[in-house]
Amino acid sequence: MTWRGGCKCGAVKFEAKGDPAKLMECNCSICRPKGYLHWFVPEADFSLEAGEAQLGTYEFKSHKLKHRFCQTCGVSPFVQGPGTVAVNARCLEGFDLTSKPIEPFDGASL
Repeated sequence: MTWRGGCKCGAVKFEAKGDPAKLMECNCSICRPKGYLHWFVPEADFSLEAGEAQLGTYEFKSHKLKHRFCQTCGVSPFVQGPGTVAVNARCLEGFDLTSKPIEPFDGASL
C-alpha cells in the first residue's frame, strides 16, 4: 500500500510504501512536544514528492537523526535516520490513528 502525506500548507509532500503495523510514541525532548507518532519505513520505501527547498532540519545529541519540518507552516512530517525514515503518522492522508497499536519508547533516557 502507498500512503501519501505532507505538511499542513501542502508545500511538503511525500509517499511511503508499506503497512503501518504499529506506531511508536517517543518521550524525548523533541518528539513529545511535537506529538510525533512514528511509523518506521525503509529509506527505499519513502519518496519526497515536493518541498525539499521548504524543509528545515533540526538535529540534536548524536546528530544521526534529521527532524525535518516545513519552514512555512512548521509541521514536522518525518525524521530521516540512517537507512530509515520515521514518518509522522499524524501527517498521513486518510490514516486512522486509532487503527494501529501505539508502543511507547523511552527516548528521554537515552
